[in-house]
Amino acid sequence: MNKCFYILGLDVGTLNVGVAISQNVTKIAYPLGTFKIFRGIFYNWGEMDKIFDEWKLIHTIVVGLPLNMDGTEQNFTFEVKKFSNRLQNRFNCRVVLHDERLSTFEARCELLNNRKNRRFNKKLIDAKAAAVILESWLQQEI
Repeated sequence: MNKCFYILGLDVGTLNVGVAISQNVTKIAYPLGTFKIFRGIFYNWGEMDKIFDEWKLIHTIVVGLPLNMDGTEQNFTFEVKKFSNRLQNRFNCRVVLHDERLSTFEARCELLNNRKNRRFNKKLIDAKAAAVILESWLQQEI
């Protein structure tokens, strides 16, 4: 029998980090919220610690890797890789990078299609984008 564990998904932006959670059995990602970030520097380690305390069996962190549409790296790609290394050092768990191209667009479309009220904020989009990235990785990896 397979052991149940959690996977954390992150969509790192220049202002916020969208956060989502899933587990390896259902493979359905749920948006949790966002944290503030400033120029690629994450300051909310205490909030991330709370997530690890609440979801005790986090096995893997999937971080969206920003790439240009042609698959080449962009300026922000380096910052996301640095952040991913910090995550791995701090939480001592598996951290993987996953292509995030069009995840925000897909998140925005899903939110527009599923809401009667067409108004929502950027934080909701960022958290949903983290869920999109995480589900994409789950479909390919587990």
